[in-house]
Amino acid sequence: MRGSLIRATLAAVLLLALPAPTAIGSAGDALDATADPSATADRTATADRAADPTADPGATADPATTADWTGPLSTRGRWIVDATGNRFKLRSGNWHGASGTWNGSGSTADDANHHAGENSGRIPLGLDRAPMAEIVAGFQEIGINSIRLPFSNEMIHDTVPVTDDAVAANPALRGLTPLQVYDVVVRELTAAGLAVVLNNHTNTTRWCCAVDGNERWNTSQSTAAWESDWLFMARRYATNKRVVGADLYNEVRRNVWDDPNWGLGDDRDWFAATQRLGDRILTEANKDLLIIVEGINWYGVPVDGFPHGRPTLEPVRQLSHTLVDSGKLVYSAHFYDYTGPNHSGATGTGETSDPRYRDFSPSELIDVLNRQAFFVTGEPDRHFTAPVWISEFGVGGRGTTDPKIRAWFENFVDQLIRTDADFAYWPLVGWHDNRTGNGWALLHWDASGSRMGVYDGDDWRAAAWSRLIAARGRTGSVPQVADWAQLSPDRGDFVQSRRMRAQPDFDSGARKAVCPDGQRLLGLGHTGNRGLCSDVTAGALWAPNGGQLVVRDERYVTPGNDWASGYTKLQCADGYFVSGYAVRGAAVSSVLCAQAPAGRLGTGTGRTVWFDRSDNRGTAPKGGDFATGAYKGQCGDDEYAAGVAYTGRTGSTRTPDALYCRKLG
Repeated sequence: MRGSLIRATLAAVLLLALPAPTAIGSAGDALDATADPSATADRTATADRAADPTADPGATADPATTADWTGPLSTRGRWIVDATGNRFKLRSGNWHGASGTWNGSGSTADDANHHAGENSGRIPLGLDRAPMAEIVAGFQEIGINSIRLPFSNEMIHDTVPVTDDAVAANPALRGLTPLQVYDVVVRELTAAGLAVVLNNHTNTTRWCCAVDGNERWNTSQSTAAWESDWLFMARRYATNKRVVGADLYNEVRRNVWDDPNWGLGDDRDWFAATQRLGDRILTEANKDLLIIVEGINWYGVPVDGFPHGRPTLEPVRQLSHTLVDSGKLVYSAHFYDYTGPNHSGATGTGETSDPRYRDFSPSELIDVLNRQAFFVTGEPDRHFTAPVWISEFGVGGRGTTDPKIRAWFENFVDQLIRTDADFAYWPLVGWHDNRTGNGWALLHWDASGSRMGVYDGDDWRAAAWSRLIAARGRTGSVPQVADWAQLSPDRGDFVQSRRMRAQPDFDSGARKAVCPDGQRLLGLGHTGNRGLCSDVTAGALWAPNGGQLVVRDERYVTPGNDWASGYTKLQCADGYFVSGYAVRGAAVSSVLCAQAPAGRLGTGTGRTVWFDRSDNRGTAPKGGDFATGAYKGQCGDDEYAAGVAYTGRTGSTRTPDALYCRKLG
């Protein structure tokens, strides 16, 4: 969501987050919402049915349309698929408002104190002007199949009923709290066959995204409160399989004093926070949801000569998430013309000399977009390979005449088409007054309920939007692909196995790393404690009723098979493979071995892969650089790791030196 610039003092300017555009014009012919009285009656009946505050908020209403997909969603490599394994492309839009439109000063009742003069009334925008069914039908009309639905943490706990004015076109919603209205919106969207992604946009119910107390998930609240709210929301809609995703937080950025980071282990570590919460949602609340993680939106001081920038997803190349359930991770990024890879978006005070995205040539734009986000989908068989959802992009409509801005939008749409990317336009709904107002939305309603939209004849975005919606991309069945996952016990346990989480601590006091249940360990870093897991070639190897062994000595090394002479060898018993390990400091502490079904593992002599003095990962190794800056060893795709060797000689820190790799059965 776009936010207003903070210009008051130099100190505030130095710590700006993403600023936002000012109010802009709009386009489209008006549509009389009362033209079909019978249709209006049907819509009112729908609202009456859906507005029952005692109804299960996770239930879908009777389907208004037949969806051509089946929930829940999951991922296969870079693709999102539905429950049947068919590609489901998120052709989405943002229906904002429930996270707030108030700018942060003045009376909340005064429309002038809301972004672009649009007062949402703490609920999705437009419910004062058009029946919900009409709004939802408008989404379908322009080709949308999914909705990113922002909310604030404050909204969840807000017990003040919405005003009658806020739901004037939907009188059945009178007297409901904002969360109850949100429930109805979710039910009606999913009943119409649309997928819904829950988006925690802000802590407080106000417009985003400046230095406003909403910079991080824990700026205006504790991390514990944030996690608790997410578990509540994930459980609330767990029975509705068309509620498909949890977008964990919007545009994480610097506040007055501190930058967010990716992996430093402190209370501003966005990687660690999302890794933990994603696992908690899947294991404690709703195993069906996609876990959607945005990159870091801004760090540093936006002044020439000071470090600053928009990392977006660049840190993912070195440190990626591994959830307890493979196939649930989606990464997300936002792009607008007026920002840039090192530009906050400010104009005047707080503006730097860095280029904005609109300043790049088409080829330069492709390069920077690929570097910042699209590499995640563009490079297969990496530990970071996943779908990327461009969950915000947008531009002003008929009021925008700047050729550079228009060219940027066309070029960005070309990139979305070229990469067959999942996307969500910002925003879908806006107000208009005699065809003027916030022109960024694709659909606008005036106070009398008359609609104008992107296809009403005078909106320059219509052609580009049509190209995007109609673009040919991958469809149909997506075959299963190998998963590659990084283990990163950098500062604590990284046990990504559901089965091992249910077991007692297998090496008390050590930091433990365990592959997800369907994967086996294939690679280790000589230093830094990171590992690489995969199910390549063999699929899931751990026998359903099989046990595990914790190996701390050489008891399973057979006579005559000293595969690392002079080194301590932690070797699994025959019929077991390495699925995890533990470390104390930098030193190997133990190896976790999981039992495979009979015949799945070879038991003959293996090979020793040394990586104490250089990389040893074979030719064209898959998985990517899972331990940046460290020597790495890796078994082949047709092998499994049967042991780890290290040395305790003087000067050694007992870090991994060799892997014992055996052929699969």
